[in-house]
Amino acid sequence: MAKTVRIGSGLGFYGDAWEPVVASIERGGVQYIASDHLAELTLAILQKDRQRDMAMGYARDLVPMLMRLWPLMRERGVKFICNAGGLNPAGAAAALRVALATKGWKPKIAVVSGDDVLSLLMNAQPAVPRFAHLFNGAGVETVRERLVFANAYLGARPIIDALRQGADIVITGRVADAALFLAPLVHEFGWKLEDAATPQDWNRLAQGLTVGHLLECSGQGSGGNFGSLGAWQSIPDLAHIGYPIAEVSDDGSALISKAPGTGGRINFDTLRQQLLYEVHDPHAYLSPDVVLDMSTLALDDLGDDRVRVRGATGRPRPAQLKVVAGFRDGHSAEVTWGFSWPDALARAQAAVAMVKTQLADRRVPHEELFIEYPGLNSAHGALAPLPANVDELNEVWVRMVLRTKEKAAADGFGRLFPWMGLSGPAYTCGFHGLHHTGELLGIWPTLIAREAVEPQVRIELSEA
Repeated sequence: MAKTVRIGSGLGFYGDAWEPVVASIERGGVQYIASDHLAELTLAILQKDRQRDMAMGYARDLVPMLMRLWPLMRERGVKFICNAGGLNPAGAAAALRVALATKGWKPKIAVVSGDDVLSLLMNAQPAVPRFAHLFNGAGVETVRERLVFANAYLGARPIIDALRQGADIVITGRVADAALFLAPLVHEFGWKLEDAATPQDWNRLAQGLTVGHLLECSGQGSGGNFGSLGAWQSIPDLAHIGYPIAEVSDDGSALISKAPGTGGRINFDTLRQQLLYEVHDPHAYLSPDVVLDMSTLALDDLGDDRVRVRGATGRPRPAQLKVVAGFRDGHSAEVTWGFSWPDALARAQAAVAMVKTQLADRRVPHEELFIEYPGLNSAHGALAPLPANVDELNEVWVRMVLRTKEKAAADGFGRLFPWMGLSGPAYTCGFHGLHHTGELLGIWPTLIAREAVEPQVRIELSEA
């Protein structure tokens, strides 16, 4: 019988549920779990943790999750790969070792580091146009003194090397989402990676990348967050959703399913929605390891929560790696204020006008006062039509967010409101988030030459 590899989806973001992973391990016959904890903005969240405590900077759900999963994995020989290390993969591994040791558990834990490229951005020569913003072309020198982190998206290679060294758990920093899934396939099947040269080589890698993309968002690949009008109601038992599992063959073709007895739905529609999620160009889906052309893919719905995926086309990998950097970008303060019937919307709008007047009278420095009305236009903004009878609305809430470069201005924003409880529009029904302030981190996407990063990647393997 031809060899196959079964990979299960782990978390799709920092804070996701891991009980569906339990079902995949116990009943899904998986050999690997690949867990993606890092959304585009997660490093900014982890940076705030690290500012409070330099020992942090990793996804804190890693430790309780693996305390739950490791005994199940150990019994079945399942390996775990994740990018939960965030800005501090060594710290994540250290915390995990300590926790596991309290139970006498000692898996082989590999740490992948080297994605931190902050020093390269900080030391770039101003005269050389490097590290420009991907969308507006601005030079990094405009934010250099405010940079606090910069991490390149690594590919599958260091994970493959960690698995070859016998790692049971691999913890990385900023590794590209789908590379977490591609790595065990390259490891198990012996596919060519850096020395891939033929169309067959690239197509196999592209198939592996497709598998990773379909599984990287946990329940979104099995009917969660399914938005098809009139069809989402048919997705069964989302409360006990099963995460996708891929059974992959040597040629890269895969059968996508989920653990028996779990909720959700895997079919042509739920998978094609995930396939196009966060894809700018389906003809050229870029990753550190291969460029995927999705236009040749075929999804064969076999029924019973099974879909065959085949036919991906691959092209040589890019010469550059993506970088996500973060910089200090001022402060924010937020207030949500509610008004009840009658004239709820008119009263909320009058309150906004009073706040704007105070900001002008007091000459409060700010770049923006963001206004939205939750329940009316938060989702669609200016495109959201107002109800025909706005005077009949039972209640309206207005959310006001001040963005400013001055911390003192953010700290003082909340003081504009209390007096209006008695002297402003009537029928106030509560404040939420009054005087909530925080430092803002801006995101700087850019590119870096692969040869500047990959020689710095390191793998540390140890037992807990």
